[in-house]
Amino acid sequence: MQDIQSVRIDNSTFKRVEEFKYLRTNLTHQNSIAEEIKIRLRSGNACYHLVQNLLCSRLLSKNLKIKIYRTLILPVVLYGCEAWSLTLREERKLRVFENMVLRRICAPRRDEVTREWWRLHNDELNDMGWACGVYG
Repeated sequence: MQDIQSVRIDNSTFKRVEEFKYLRTNLTHQNSIAEEIKIRLRSGNACYHLVQNLLCSRLLSKNLKIKIYRTLILPVVLYGCEAWSLTLREERKLRVFENMVLRRICAPRRDEVTREWWRLHNDELNDMGWACGVYG
């Protein structure tokens, strides 16, 4: 008789678990990756802070900064994402992170007429075509 807490395939028995790590991604029996997204965003944030001086430098072009973001930070956040089933909430968290990095790369702008400083809004970031668009 087979135990409910295990699965038998051929001559091998596998124990049922609530979650396990596969390709450095925590998979759960409910297919929830909310905790995994938090971990990835923390790692992406740490990576951003390591290259923050480059991304805020006025010596580098915005295009070069975007390349740095896409080659150094984005892979840290998205590693193993092929196994993810994103909810709208998780997709939004990833978009918020990306917009935060892109907004910091673009820096505040000053209106020449009013002489006021302003930040780029999400739709302006999307219009620039720099958002990677990998979240949806």
